[in-house]
Amino acid sequence: MADFLFEPHAPVSIPIARGGLYAVRRVYCVGRNYAEHIREMGNDEREPPFFFAKPADAVVVGGVAIPYPPQTADFHHEVELVVAIGKDGTDIAVADALEHVYGYACGLDMTRRDLQAIAKKAGRPWEMAKGFDYSAPIGTIEPASAIGHPEKGAITLSVNGEERQRGDLSDQIWSVAETIAYLSSLVTLKAGDIIMTGTPAGVGAVGRGDIIEGEIAGVGIVKTVIG
Repeated sequence: MADFLFEPHAPVSIPIARGGLYAVRRVYCVGRNYAEHIREMGNDEREPPFFFAKPADAVVVGGVAIPYPPQTADFHHEVELVVAIGKDGTDIAVADALEHVYGYACGLDMTRRDLQAIAKKAGRPWEMAKGFDYSAPIGTIEPASAIGHPEKGAITLSVNGEERQRGDLSDQIWSVAETIAYLSSLVTLKAGDIIMTGTPAGVGAVGRGDIIEGEIAGVGIVKTVIG
């Protein structure tokens, strides 16, 4: 076996509520999946889903503090339902899609909104607005075998104890099953892939020292502090 030039990086993992760790392979994110959020961002809610990605090592667990990122003055929170894939598949039918889900968690899609606005205006990729270091805090994964497949339930976010976001999973334009089916027509999904399924209205800026708490009824919580 050839020697590595340097020590390979440790795998990224998310704790599982009933014990064990979920190894992360890829992080896919759905853009604009709640109508009110689409409207608040000034976009057309009738568009089909589109996706962007974050690197696996953007995932942060355990409620630890995350740094305020460089090159931004408009750092936003977005609370989202996270889907953890547990079975490989491509061109998955909607009717079969939930069989590929291992479990669910509550997560945050942290965003450098000013960089995103610049990228949008110039027709450029969003990666530096979305896929930067520490941009994906995620709570504990609850197996679907324990909680089922949530189709409704409050999804909320507070900053320093003040509610900023409130929606319901039933408000999603594209259901989890439809999202998995559509995404699997573009790429092969594998165990270890997670999908962040979009955020409800109420996104806004946070600053150093702010405490962010997201919660999805029946799924769990995510918490972080801006360091």
